[in-house]
Amino acid sequence: MVLKVLMLLVFFGVMIGIGLYCRRNATDVNGFVLGGRSVGPWLTAFAYGTSYFSAVIFVGYAGQFGWKYGIASTWVGIGNALIGSLMAWGILGRRTRIMTQHLTSATMPEFFGKRFGSKSLKIAASAIIFIFLIPYTASLYNGLSRLFGMAFNIDYSVCVIVMAVLTGVYVIAGGYMATAINDFIQGIIMIFGIIAVIGAVLKSQGGFLAALGGLAAISDPLVSDAPGVFSSFFGPDPLNLLGVVILTSLGTWGLPQMVQKFYAIKNEAQVNKGMIISTVFAFIVAGGCYFLGGFGRLFTDKLNPANGVPAGGYDAVVPTMLSGLPDILIAVVVILVLSASMSTLSSLVLTSSSTLTLDLLKDNVIRDMDEKKQVSVMRALIVLFIAISVVLAIIQYKSSVTFIAQLMGVSWGALAGAFLAPFLYGLYWKRATKAACWVSFVFSAVVMVANIFVRGSFPKLLQSPINAGAFCMLAGLVIVPLVSAFTAPPEKTLVDDAFSCYDKRVMVRQTEALGDAE
Repeated sequence: MVLKVLMLLVFFGVMIGIGLYCRRNATDVNGFVLGGRSVGPWLTAFAYGTSYFSAVIFVGYAGQFGWKYGIASTWVGIGNALIGSLMAWGILGRRTRIMTQHLTSATMPEFFGKRFGSKSLKIAASAIIFIFLIPYTASLYNGLSRLFGMAFNIDYSVCVIVMAVLTGVYVIAGGYMATAINDFIQGIIMIFGIIAVIGAVLKSQGGFLAALGGLAAISDPLVSDAPGVFSSFFGPDPLNLLGVVILTSLGTWGLPQMVQKFYAIKNEAQVNKGMIISTVFAFIVAGGCYFLGGFGRLFTDKLNPANGVPAGGYDAVVPTMLSGLPDILIAVVVILVLSASMSTLSSLVLTSSSTLTLDLLKDNVIRDMDEKKQVSVMRALIVLFIAISVVLAIIQYKSSVTFIAQLMGVSWGALAGAFLAPFLYGLYWKRATKAACWVSFVFSAVVMVANIFVRGSFPKLLQSPINAGAFCMLAGLVIVPLVSAFTAPPEKTLVDDAFSCYDKRVMVRQTEALGDAE
């Protein structure tokens, strides 16, 4: 216990120290929200990765989908690396950085407002972000509490409040730069932590081959009658597994807290480096989490499932797997999940506060907000957002509303479903219209809210928030061009101005482009 507490105190001390150190970089809006648009590739890549993967992944998703699909759940981590990281950086990174700087937009709603010439579109995007980031934040606290309860036997409410206060301190003090530096440290912890934990869990089962053999011998007639289905390549339910891959991989393309990382990239070389670093990070962390969760059924004797669901729910799978590890490894796990959760929480509260300040309050509610006042309002809203999410997390826990994965599915589905297509087409296609953006916003928000309250009325495949969210994302890619084709084209001068930033000529190395000379 002394070792665990000591490691936590060192961890918290470093996080807060970095926040205080970075105060000098958080005196204006550009510095507080984007780190002055001068963040290097390692910090940006790790900030992207650590915002991507949290306790939701390690505890909620790895446990639930590892139990449902066995070792095939590793495909989710592979999809996260290839689609959610590699392709996201390659397709969105450069264009996002160029156009957002040209339009002087620091947030995703501000991008929509300036790219499509609509103040109401900016306000609507702000409201969607604030509303649907809250259930995601609540899911972060829930996952962390399970591991803290296992390691320290601490009340859930205490875990939530301590994590929220400490995260708030360093984000309020140092803004994006403090978040990015802390994310880098937390990312290193996550990489080494997941490798150590996987090794220890497999060793406890006699090694990889023995564990895989044990998994092959397990059968569940409620899932499939096929022998060895949990150790098979695609698992017992490939179609629903594909829905998870789409939601958790393609979803990052439309999440404001993820896309905003591209705003802060310094130059072209750092886009390429960041793409490689974040992809490798995702392979290790996401692939490792889902790979670990795939062996959850080896602990059936401790989980005592009833009607196919483990006692304590799917969120109990990973903590049960880890409960027999040595104290030093449990301490590593706690720091690992704490790192993942705090990095994601810091990204969420910074995104939410900057969005509300710059896109909703500024010039709409509060007139003549200078730089200093905007930063002060953002800091106050960080406190408010954290307080609301803490209260909701405790209420959700005590009333046992839903599983972690379902909370995240609702949040990701609404946000990415609403924003992915308008943002992607806005970067690449001049013909995308304001009306198409509105339809995408309303469609996804309505579908995901309906999925919460009238889930039974949905087709069976879409009753899962995961599949409903994936459906909204894919539907948006069809809705935007379809509605754009039947609505009035955007104002030519507005579009030409937005896309003029891509026409600027720059000098590059010949390894990147062939010259005209012999």
